[in-house]
Amino acid sequence: MKLKDSHRTRFNHASREFEQLYIDLRCREKRLYTDEEVAWLPDVDEDHIHRKEWEIRKASCKKLIRYLRHKNRSLKILEVGCGNGWLSYHLSQIRYSHVVGIDVNFVELQQAQRIFNAIPNLHFFHTDIDSLPGSEKFDIIVFAASIQYFSSFSDVIETALSRLHDGGEIHIIDSHFYLETDVETARQRSQEYFHDRGFEKMENFYFHHTLKALDEFNYVILYDPNSIFNKILKKKNPFHWICIKK
Repeated sequence: MKLKDSHRTRFNHASREFEQLYIDLRCREKRLYTDEEVAWLPDVDEDHIHRKEWEIRKASCKKLIRYLRHKNRSLKILEVGCGNGWLSYHLSQIRYSHVVGIDVNFVELQQAQRIFNAIPNLHFFHTDIDSLPGSEKFDIIVFAASIQYFSSFSDVIETALSRLHDGGEIHIIDSHFYLETDVETARQRSQEYFHDRGFEKMENFYFHHTLKALDEFNYVILYDPNSIFNKILKKKNPFHWICIKK
């Protein structure tokens, strides 16, 4: 089912407020792209303002797709917080995959639909994971640069696990995870960032999850930016790649 206006979920007031704040902030940060730019992501021009960020996301994308291709079977994939759909598109290029992208951000979802409408195994819904219609289950659920927008890590992961087939996996990439001793400093940095840009209310929708929060789940860390090996090699990706298995 392709995205249509009549399929929009009725979100609560907080969700609507977040949606507008998020779009306004992305506009201020120059992270709203033209259709042509989105179609080329994660490749950007040499002088692009966010080039370093996209180099990191490009590397994460390649590693995830390589990992999933090695499964060598058909995969039903859900991307939670898919935004303009660029990663969902690349996931849909995995042979025998069927990909669903969801987000509460209708503006970028409309853009995703415009750009990737011709891809038969790629579908977008304006919804959150709690309100995802139907009882469909997935083999893989991806949170790419989105887990920080969920207040309770435990709750959203439990919900995601309920949407997985037995043996399915959740992959979390391009988001920070913190040691408990570092959380307060990270919160202060975020507060300063939002205040400096006039978006103080975003503090209510941006959360700092700890590595300890993973302990209640069956997980493996596929990439650890803090490992001695990666520090010696001076790897530039600052984000953990976490796989939670059902």
